[in-house]
Amino acid sequence: MRAGALPSYAMEITVCRAADVALLDQYIGSPGATSFHARRFERQEGGQSTYLVAWLDGRPVGHAELRWGGCDDATVRAARPGCPEINALAVWPQTLRSRGIGSALVRAAEERARERGRTAIGLGVADDNPRAAALYARLGYRPLTPYVGRWSYEDHDGVTHECVEELTFLVKELVRTSPVQRTNAAVQRTSGQSRGTQ
Repeated sequence: MRAGALPSYAMEITVCRAADVALLDQYIGSPGATSFHARRFERQEGGQSTYLVAWLDGRPVGHAELRWGGCDDATVRAARPGCPEINALAVWPQTLRSRGIGSALVRAAEERARERGRTAIGLGVADDNPRAAALYARLGYRPLTPYVGRWSYEDHDGVTHECVEELTFLVKELVRTSPVQRTNAAVQRTSGQSRGTQ
């Protein structure tokens, strides 16, 4: 186990439930007046994504949204059609970063993509975030294409803020897991999902 990383038994990763949204808002807030967590949960309920949440001591400490339709950017879609995207990967508070939580979320997303028969998975990394880029490289992600990411939020005064980022889309080719590995992963998820409402 890497120095500083949390032991696997200390953390669990589950698919977001309706009851989890309020806890996510409490411990990992959104930048504006609208809950990003509620939006992601709604997309999950509509079958567009799977929203994964990392838990430590009964509190959410990270999240990642696996978007089955892929990246919104047309350049990325043209370069790698049908590639699901890991979006909104975050760990909070900052003191828990570099402890293996982000890596665990990425691996959990990869496993779900494999289970759906996907042969690759991707994510975007900001060009001014070399630390994250180094992590993804260690996890096997390779550059595909640069693109511009755009998103917005409304603040508590009703003002809409448009955000633009220079990004690079990274892709990892997925190796299919054996039936035994898939069974073990399913058992671990079932164990994690048995956690009671916090």
